[in-house]
Amino acid sequence: MSDLEDNYAKAYGQRAGFGKRPALILVDFVQGYFDPECDLYADVDDTLASALRVRKAAHAAGIPVILTNVVYHPKALDGGRFYEKAKPLHNFLKGSAMGAWPDGLVPTGYELIISKQYPSAFFGTSLAATLTSLGVDNVILTGLTTSGCIRASCVDAMSHGFITTVVRDAVGDRHPGPHEANLFDMDAKYADVVSEEAIIEHLQKLH
Repeated sequence: MSDLEDNYAKAYGQRAGFGKRPALILVDFVQGYFDPECDLYADVDDTLASALRVRKAAHAAGIPVILTNVVYHPKALDGGRFYEKAKPLHNFLKGSAMGAWPDGLVPTGYELIISKQYPSAFFGTSLAATLTSLGVDNVILTGLTTSGCIRASCVDAMSHGFITTVVRDAVGDRHPGPHEANLFDMDAKYADVVSEEAIIEHLQKLH
């Protein structure tokens, strides 16, 4: 065990487990992260492939599946300080091709799409109320990016009272350093970070 893991083990390490009524959220899988010419590009094809396999298992289990994207007014009137700070967000002005769904991800009529303007899928959206009305007790997170919108959504999911699960293989970032650091910290404090294999096995038990 490394010094870091040993240090954290003194205070953290408790597992939250799974809930009885989960929902799957795919956070911001949009074209900008997959286009090498875009400043958002993150080389995350494997991440999307993993999330799509988890999504298939979620549909088979009959649990809610929610997709999020980021959409701004054409003049970014609703962008606020986040838009001012994060330069690549100009790719999400309404109508931009970089905000479209990437190849392989086509929303179905059974999925809910929530558009947001800030990192968390919960901030300023109806997500928490929707999940509560559906009786959901466990939020399963996949998406982009680990250090940004996944972390923000993870902290908010836990803060809203949901057992929170992050699927390691199905979240991604533009660099392994922030990716691994944030997975480590989320697993210690806010959520259980699990493998794709583990979450699919769990979902299969819900049939």
